[in-house]
Amino acid sequence: MSNTQNSPAPLSYKDAGVDIDAGDALVERIKPLAKKTMREGVLAGIGGFGALFEVPKRYKEPVLVSGTDGVGTKLKLAFEWAMHDTVGIDLVAMSVNDVLVQGAEPLFFLDYFACGKLDVDTAAAVVGGIARGCELSGCALIGGETAEMPGMYPAGEYDLAGFAVGVVEKSKILTGQDVAPGDVVLGLASSGVHSNGFSLVRKCIERASLDLPGTLDGKPFRAAVMEPTRLYVKPVLAALAAHPIKALAHITGGGLLENIPRVLPDGLAAELVQGSWPRSELFAWLQKTAGIDDIEMNRTFNNGIGMVIVVAADQAEATAATLRAAGETVYDIGRIAPQGDGAQVRVG
Repeated sequence: MSNTQNSPAPLSYKDAGVDIDAGDALVERIKPLAKKTMREGVLAGIGGFGALFEVPKRYKEPVLVSGTDGVGTKLKLAFEWAMHDTVGIDLVAMSVNDVLVQGAEPLFFLDYFACGKLDVDTAAAVVGGIARGCELSGCALIGGETAEMPGMYPAGEYDLAGFAVGVVEKSKILTGQDVAPGDVVLGLASSGVHSNGFSLVRKCIERASLDLPGTLDGKPFRAAVMEPTRLYVKPVLAALAAHPIKALAHITGGGLLENIPRVLPDGLAAELVQGSWPRSELFAWLQKTAGIDDIEMNRTFNNGIGMVIVVAADQAEATAATLRAAGETVYDIGRIAPQGDGAQVRVG
């Protein structure tokens, strides 16, 4: 006698919480977005087991530069406020701006999107931001992974990681080894908090929850807080092609105080002039709400400067002009000096 009538009902992958059809629908939504980012070198993009990219032949001794990053706890606000369309720009910017500081041109980008249950509209909004970030930085979105993992993430939440690969001529790799006393430190304005320090930002929002400002810097409060990380790629590449830049520093976690020393030779320091760049309402509100001093602000946030450029004094004016012509807001924020017994970054 057969026991089939007593057997449990068949279980599908969808019953287990993974919807293959939703994943397929997302891929179809992504394809036209990725297509907008295509550039020279792409041999095969989204759809295969691996993406293929040929290094442009104009490089004689190409060196590949790679970077990876996430968006951090800024995502918690994206979930809470249902603002998913710009965190993808943050994801791209955090990696391509890092690759850029070696003097490299970003070539291609891959993303990793993980969630408990896939919401196609939300995922498409996020990937739309990723594609926009790639487009703005001249970087091809050629692959990625969407992972639906039931039980791993709370409902409505997801995680993001990004991976960028760039290329630089071996003879033009920026190491900072030529930085010398008297060199000028230029600062490129940030667009806001970017994507670092959000654990403290969220604490400030919690502390001031009943008295949040309506607007900051001419934007609604939430828009000001979630403003995506600025992409410095195209303007800085233009400056690198025209001027002998000595060093670049992307101001991320650790702020001005911990990122600038990463590109300075031993024995040298950056002396920054507080007040040489304007203070936004957003950063003023964060400092007042958190009740922290200037030192803590400069080691937690970019504090208004998202990228630092070190050039010889006789190149500073021309370099700044090239950057301004490309759309950047540029400030002369300090000089390189002997370190002596002090810190490698001094703000005063």
